[in-house]
Order: sequence, then structure tokens, then C-alpha cells
Amino acid sequence: MAEKEGAKVEGEEREREREREGEAEEVEVKFRLFDGSDIGPVRCNAAATTVAALKDRVVADWPKDKSIIPKSANDVKLISGGKILENDKNVSQCRAPFGDLPSSAITMHVVVQPSSAKSKPDKKANKLPKTTRCSCSIL
Repeated sequence: MAEKEGAKVEGEEREREREREGEAEEVEVKFRLFDGSDIGPVRCNAAATTVAALKDRVVADWPKDKSIIPKSANDVKLISGGKILENDKNVSQCRAPFGDLPSSAITMHVVVQPSSAKSKPDKKANKLPKTTRCSCSIL
């Protein structure tokens, strides 16, 4: 039982140490676009850089030759580790816990959803569904 408590305390100490290191930890983030191309890598401070700042960076660095171009950071969704990242979180809060593996570039997937597509109501949804009447005739 004492061994379990000792391991728990040791784990908590490691976690606090990682948090302290994370305050000044520089990470590389690259952004994977819908066509498989990348933006970056971009170096940033994991504790100080927010997801909103990363979205602004994506919009600023967006390739001009793409068919889909976000107009603002609100048009961009960032996905990391299968989760959509929230604007108020920082990079260190969004990283998947990989334990003591060496850090490398974090790849975030970029999804562009233009604001106009969000606000336009679906025309098909507004129409009443057509009812079809059918009849069977057995001869």
C-alpha cells in the first residue's frame, strides 16, 4: 500500500515538473490542409500561444493558390488528436499526453468552414416533404 502512495506522489511530482517545463517549452506546430499540403512548421511557446492565435497564423500563411480560402480565423477549425480545439485553450492544454516520448512537431489538421455556409439555411429543409402516393395493382 505504501508503494502505491509513493508511486502516486512520484507521478504528481513528474506532472508538476512537466507543467513548469511547459511554461517555457517551445514546440513546432505544422498545419495539414485539406489537400494534404502543409503550412509550417511554426515554432511557438506551448503555454503562451492560444488556439485563436494559431488560427490567425493559419489565415495569414494560407497559400493563395488554393481553391478554398478562409476569410477569417472564425472560418478555420483546428483538429489535433481527433478533437476540435477550442479558441481559449493554449497549445500545452491541447497536446496529447505521450508520456516521456521525445517531442516533435505537432500536426494539426485544418478544416475550413466558411461563415456564410454556417448561416445560410438549407433550402431543402425549408420545403415541406413531398408525399408520394403509390398503389399496387395485382392482375
